[in-house]
Amino acid sequence: MGLCVLHSRAREGIEAPPVTVEVHLAGGLPVLSMVGLPEPAVKESKDRVRGALLNGRFQFPAGRVTINLAPADLPKEGGRFDLSIALGILGASGQLATRALDGVEVLGELALSGELRPVSGVLPAALAVRDTGRELILPQQNAAEAALVSGLRLRPAHHLLEVCEHLNGSRPIPIHCPGPQAPPEPGYPDLDEVRGQESAKRALEIAAAGGHSLLMIGPPGTGKSMLAHRLPGLLPPLSEPEALETAAIRSVSERDPFDPATWRLRPFRSPHHTASGVALVGGGSNPRPGEISLAHLGVLFLDELSEFDRRVLEVLREPLESGRIHISRAARQAEFPARFQLVAAMNPCPCGYLGDGSGRCHCTADQVARYRGRISGPLLDRIDMHVEVPRIDPSRLGAPNAGATSSQVRRRVCAARDRQLLRAGKMNSALTPKEIERDCPLDEQGRRLMQQALTRLALSARAYHRILKVARTIADLADCDAIASAHLSEAVNYRRLDRGAA
Repeated sequence: MGLCVLHSRAREGIEAPPVTVEVHLAGGLPVLSMVGLPEPAVKESKDRVRGALLNGRFQFPAGRVTINLAPADLPKEGGRFDLSIALGILGASGQLATRALDGVEVLGELALSGELRPVSGVLPAALAVRDTGRELILPQQNAAEAALVSGLRLRPAHHLLEVCEHLNGSRPIPIHCPGPQAPPEPGYPDLDEVRGQESAKRALEIAAAGGHSLLMIGPPGTGKSMLAHRLPGLLPPLSEPEALETAAIRSVSERDPFDPATWRLRPFRSPHHTASGVALVGGGSNPRPGEISLAHLGVLFLDELSEFDRRVLEVLREPLESGRIHISRAARQAEFPARFQLVAAMNPCPCGYLGDGSGRCHCTADQVARYRGRISGPLLDRIDMHVEVPRIDPSRLGAPNAGATSSQVRRRVCAARDRQLLRAGKMNSALTPKEIERDCPLDEQGRRLMQQALTRLALSARAYHRILKVARTIADLADCDAIASAHLSEAVNYRRLDRGAA
């Protein structure tokens, strides 16, 4: 009879709750039972573990083996517990020294040969293990991802035998020491590649400086998508805590392979207009993050906004306000961060050529109204800025571009954001109503201007607050402490395509 206890980590949203793996051996008929709410992939681990132990020349216990994954009410999934179960069986049967198990946590899937295979969601587990002060043993393929967590004692291994030799003290696994990493080359396209569209570039700079959402409306081929793809190059680099937060979301997502070389870059997500609501917000029986969470602290670009299903777009309303998305299923709940910057583009009418001066548009006013009506008023009300992107003069296409480069605009954006952080500790787009009253006071002329705008454009109270926040950003870009009438007028102009002015 024997008992062995190990420590591991489950996966729940972007969290990694602790799991205690208890293995107990007793006499009786040979049987292996597993308790603790294991999902099918975890139940199948007994066959992988048996094969790995036998191929490693270990003896599999002949009596009754009971494996408990505690806490019992936390669902367990995947093959991440294979290595801890195998080590628990070896420790309980006396084939492995257990004195070193208290100071380590273990993750890893086992092949039948005993080789360690990578698992997903390692980064949240690495962050949690660092806070406990324990060491982390995991597959070599996950080492680069876990090494992003500074201060973690990490021991990567290729095979079950390596882990056993380390725990027995015969051949220790060295602490993983990653070499110095050069900052990744962003490779963002430059803003000076966009010819003309100075008003749209100005709106893009304001959106970048304050973290505001932006809707661009214009005929095909006027540069809407080009402008959107250049927004990440205008944003300041992520801090280390921010980069780890975005990397943790990508780590638990199974849509894209995690690349540690790009963990410092701001996300840019551009889902197709046929994407479902689950694809945007996340979901599944075991909830996974969707596009809006994968765009956390980055940019979510929705091209052809009016072609998205209206019910799909409505799911954006809550995260645009709260910055988080809560997914509830019958047996599982998860919460993911979703502080993304929304940039959308759409045509002005069904044919796309309304107002381009070519005379090709024959859409009626009713058709245009129905087309724009695909975007609900509540969603449009939550988009801070609406800007027209008209067709450019053909003579500008071949002429040299004298516009600002992305690096020049980024310097102005960073200076404006520094002012915001010094004043309120957050970007202007995140100001609460009370903070708006404190940081966005208006003089008498500004109050009269806002009263006229509210009346003529039929703006809501939410739109009023968003205009003030955009005006505050315009003043920050101009290095002004107070909001002037010129700043307020420019901010009001960015609401002229609102529902009240359509």
